[in-house]
Amino acid sequence: MALPKQIEVRGAKVHNLKNIDVNILLHKFVAISGLSGSGKSSLAMGILYEEGSRRYLDALSTYMRRRIKQGAQADVTSVKHIPSALALRQRPSVPNERANVGTTTETFNVLRLIFSRLGSPICPNGHRVAPSLAIAEAMSKSGEEMGRITCPTCGVKFYVPSAEEFAFNSDGACTECGGTGKVRQLDENKLIADENLSIEDGAVASWSLPGRNFMPSVAEHAGVRINVPFKDLTDKEKDFVLNGPEKKYKMDFLSGTGRVFHDFNALYENAHQAVLRSAKSSKSERAQKRIAEFFTYSTCPVCHGTRLRPELLKQLVNGKNIDEVEHMQLGDLPAWSKEVLAKLPEEMHQMASSLIKEFINNLQPLLDLGLDYLTMARAGNTLSTGELQRIQLARTLRTETTGVLYVLDEPSIGLHPANVDGLIKVLRKLVDQGNSLVVVDHNVDIIKAADEIIEIGPGSGEQGGQILAQGTPRELEDNKKSLIAPYLNGKADLMARKTTDKINSDQIKFEIEHYFNLHDIKAGIPVNQITAVTGFSGAGKTSLILDSLVPAIEAQAKGEKLPKQIKKFSSPVHNVVSVDATPIGKSTRSTVATYTSIMDNLRKLFARQPLAKEKHYTPSYFSYNNKEGACPTCGGTGIVTLDIQFLPDMQQTCPTCHGERYNPAIQQVKWHGMSIVDVLNLDINEALPVFKKAPKIERELKLLKEVGLDYLHLGESTPTLSGGEAQRLKLVTHLSHKQDDTLFVFDEPTIGLHPLDVKVLVTVMQKLLDQGATILMITHDLNLIVNSDYILDLGPRGGKAGGRIVAEGMPRELVKHPDSLTTRYLADYWKQFE
Repeated sequence: MALPKQIEVRGAKVHNLKNIDVNILLHKFVAISGLSGSGKSSLAMGILYEEGSRRYLDALSTYMRRRIKQGAQADVTSVKHIPSALALRQRPSVPNERANVGTTTETFNVLRLIFSRLGSPICPNGHRVAPSLAIAEAMSKSGEEMGRITCPTCGVKFYVPSAEEFAFNSDGACTECGGTGKVRQLDENKLIADENLSIEDGAVASWSLPGRNFMPSVAEHAGVRINVPFKDLTDKEKDFVLNGPEKKYKMDFLSGTGRVFHDFNALYENAHQAVLRSAKSSKSERAQKRIAEFFTYSTCPVCHGTRLRPELLKQLVNGKNIDEVEHMQLGDLPAWSKEVLAKLPEEMHQMASSLIKEFINNLQPLLDLGLDYLTMARAGNTLSTGELQRIQLARTLRTETTGVLYVLDEPSIGLHPANVDGLIKVLRKLVDQGNSLVVVDHNVDIIKAADEIIEIGPGSGEQGGQILAQGTPRELEDNKKSLIAPYLNGKADLMARKTTDKINSDQIKFEIEHYFNLHDIKAGIPVNQITAVTGFSGAGKTSLILDSLVPAIEAQAKGEKLPKQIKKFSSPVHNVVSVDATPIGKSTRSTVATYTSIMDNLRKLFARQPLAKEKHYTPSYFSYNNKEGACPTCGGTGIVTLDIQFLPDMQQTCPTCHGERYNPAIQQVKWHGMSIVDVLNLDINEALPVFKKAPKIERELKLLKEVGLDYLHLGESTPTLSGGEAQRLKLVTHLSHKQDDTLFVFDEPTIGLHPLDVKVLVTVMQKLLDQGATILMITHDLNLIVNSDYILDLGPRGGKAGGRIVAEGMPRELVKHPDSLTTRYLADYWKQFE
């Protein structure tokens, strides 16, 4: 019997997919292309990954399945011959503050073994003990003898640290900072918000924390005047506010709801205690963020930021302690490893070779993916989305599995064009190992490298969801239906706007002395033009813009101190808006209408109708988020979730409202013959003529149409929007008024965007420019860079080899004589379309 050569998907109806049938080649590299919101991820993630992973989990015991979160069954008639699936998502979860590159990639685990087995410890009398097999043998013993060796110089018996003791998240954690490398102290200056305010007007900032809003009343009961400016209080009153004893006061208390509690036992917490107690008891991320504002964070004075107990740093391998190795760039570690092996005694080579080989095997995928500039000590929560995704991909490669379906969503995120070749090699390696690979991406080089392309379209949302074209890259080049074909055959027009032929002299100017890998940087951002900040991964783009320029503009607007790394700063722009492509809202209750002001205006409009007035329906009745308007069965979500024990939870349309969210009584109120449900089911194009005489609603609808979202329904759930759709929806609110005092910062704005979507985004940017805005974008996307007015290119590479401005000027001028990595790739790309 011949083995199947393709996955057969029949009757796919996930999200906007139009009951499609499609075959996906097994043991090949298949790319899925299409406009933002066309249905690519619905096919890749919603069907291939969900069904591949769910069917694998079905093979496990009921006991195991109840403990693993399972995806819902995909809305598809049948899927045949699908392997077990693994997914690398577009947005990996951000590691917590305790994680770093070493722990996330698991290279630190091997490094800890190297230091415990191959290290040179110091005995209690100060004698350096050379590396020997005896140390490794001692680690293999049990009980009290484990790790116990004898100093060959003085004969004292002592314990050498185990691999577990080198872990800063475990036994090796510094006792002062608990392994975080930082200590926090309460900032006395932040307890009082403004001495000119009275306590009842909010002078004590810490009493605004959750659960402390009644403290002014307690202080008044204790004899403190709360209706005079804080600066005018006596020293005794001030001391009571800041340091008063914890004590219960019996008093009448008026709650925020107007209810009076008589003889209420109120516990007094002074301004200090309010913060410290909140820090211990608050669980929510939002509350912790507010509490963090009252603290200053500094490097731990005991471990000096190494996170480890200081005595652990005495153990050396090849003359370096574990913290020094952690701070080496990943690209330098293979050479260091070989030096370690060369300097060990012959008897240790077999064991050491095994450890070093494992260490280098862990490193190699990271180096292949262009992450050589990172260090193991780099905090995980400072990594970009692209870096996190490549780390995820490197871990996958290391396992060397076979017979698995890998589904990758935008693996080119955050990749400089120079790294794309390395990524393609890695993808090919996955296939060569006997796996099947499906990649959703818009990078033309990645699409060209695929064995087969499946193109979904023709449009977005309701206008998409169909197989537009399928075949090899060569076949698609000649397919007239294909939207990606002009970018494969070089016939596309890259320009979406007329770029400037002169750079504005009016600029945001700033200088940075020393900050991470940035040294003596002088930069200028021309006002009312588009600047692309480009450069190799790790060159310093985030440090320059998001960590320095953006906080400087925000500090200037608030009259606060500039970030310490800023040496000089002058800006004619005083506001900054950061725009990214993260999903809007986490709840299905968030829709296009609720995100804009359309929903508020609709509710007021329906509340003015005769039947609504007769029934005394206020605007709140026309919200499915309020019990007055919501369907009583589903609570306004339109769906009910059924718990089926060890099977995945099943969601079905609410049997009462049939997915309409509202209770039947509210739907009886009509405006021009339509209920509010009918209106929310309209798409933007359908709604425009309906609301010609409702100017507030019409204005928002026109803006949505201008940014290319006219196919969306008013009641469409915003968390289901693609990255490009979410980004444009966020910009709608800024298009209706002047922006000549605002800098818009786009960080990797083309995540999830087809080259044609990039052109739409550029036209939206032009509308912002027409309103007077200044635009800055951190990007690797060559289609976007060619449409910029000015380039600020950092490099020449990443990490220590980056941090300099290697090219600046207008794109058309820079490509004439390209002398940086980015401008060389830009010049080559531009030539393909001439």
